[in-house]
Amino acid sequence: MASVHLLLLFNLFFIFCLFFQSRSSLTSKNAILPLKIKSVSSSIYIQPPKKLPFQHNVSLTVTLAVGSPPQPVTMVLDTGSELSWFHCNKTPTTPLSYDPLHSKSYTPVLCSSPICMTRTRDFTVPASCDPKKLCHATLSYADATSVDGNLAYDTFHFTDSDLPGVIFGCMDMESSSNQDEDSKTTGLMGMNRGSLSFVTQIGFPKFSYCISGQDSTGVLLFGEYNISLLRRPLAYTSMVKMSTPLPYYDRVAYTVQLEGIKVAGTVLPLPKSIFVPDHTGAGQTMIDTGTQFTFLLGPVYTALKNEFLKQTKNVLRVYEDPNFVFQGAMDLCYRVERSRVGLPVLPSVSMMFRGAEMVISGQKLLFKVAGVTKGGDDIHCFTFGNSDLLGIEAYIIGHHHQQNMWMEFDLANNRVGFGEVSCDCVSQKLGIDL
Repeated sequence: MASVHLLLLFNLFFIFCLFFQSRSSLTSKNAILPLKIKSVSSSIYIQPPKKLPFQHNVSLTVTLAVGSPPQPVTMVLDTGSELSWFHCNKTPTTPLSYDPLHSKSYTPVLCSSPICMTRTRDFTVPASCDPKKLCHATLSYADATSVDGNLAYDTFHFTDSDLPGVIFGCMDMESSSNQDEDSKTTGLMGMNRGSLSFVTQIGFPKFSYCISGQDSTGVLLFGEYNISLLRRPLAYTSMVKMSTPLPYYDRVAYTVQLEGIKVAGTVLPLPKSIFVPDHTGAGQTMIDTGTQFTFLLGPVYTALKNEFLKQTKNVLRVYEDPNFVFQGAMDLCYRVERSRVGLPVLPSVSMMFRGAEMVISGQKLLFKVAGVTKGGDDIHCFTFGNSDLLGIEAYIIGHHHQQNMWMEFDLANNRVGFGEVSCDCVSQKLGIDL
């Protein structure tokens, strides 16, 4: 949601098997909620983690309970956002809401609190003081959605354990670019590196996820896990930290350094400097589950598009319609016979990060556009887009290109690891019934 499009949908039931060390109320008992209860063996873990199966489509949603007594909530899980929040005002467009008046443990944050004065420093709009002397926040997202309301504390409930004092936003106003999708959720769970994000507040030093490529399922896991199904060991690249505030740089995003791109064996003839953020912060590379596809700055996208066109001219037929641009940023599309089974062999695209390489191949390179045909052909578009057309000054690695990869965010060691794996097999090994 903080990124180009909110395009991961997790219908999550939680499996928890690790207590929060800083929250002694949680136990080490394994359980699943809210769909059903199931015991899970922890013998395959280095340390017993928390794991969550999911389904993805348009947005990623987590179901849990908040407040005293507990109120069920469904939250969009977004690694590109910091503050978690709920709709606190039920309306026709936001029928799912959290009611603070019915929670005995709800406590508003005062605007004089250090939380309001210092821990909101990474918000795009500074927190303010409302007429009741409460901490007021306005959050804006790149998809043109915005919400505003007050910061507060309440207890989050996971199976038979409680996590008191979680800070979130109780939002009473919203301007949405997708009201139909927003009507299905109660709010958002922020998962970036900011001090008020959910993952920061719960204190886990590592989380991982794995997204299936075919059946829209997968697993999100908090804690340590010894993944044994990888085709080769995880490749790690360091996360980039920027201490100086810059106008176009998101300091709490999961930022890595992209150094080059190649198509099959051909490295694009681009200087490494084109991938380095400039003096304004424009040009950072972010890994984001809240964005479906991958977006590159204009000159890099053009070079990649031209090379991919060159290498596929004998196997793919370009869709020649200058007025058709998929999702406003993807202008390289192809006509594929509807009767054809599968795609032809395509040249792989490799994103070369500092110390690691992510290879995109096969069906992950083209996406069939629903409801668009030409004659007897379906339209398939290249899954890299031009971020300039979206008005975004960044490289964004979307979740489509992370399918069937184990993605590990090692916060303690400031690095991201990834490796190819069958996510269906991972789910089976974890004992998750998807």
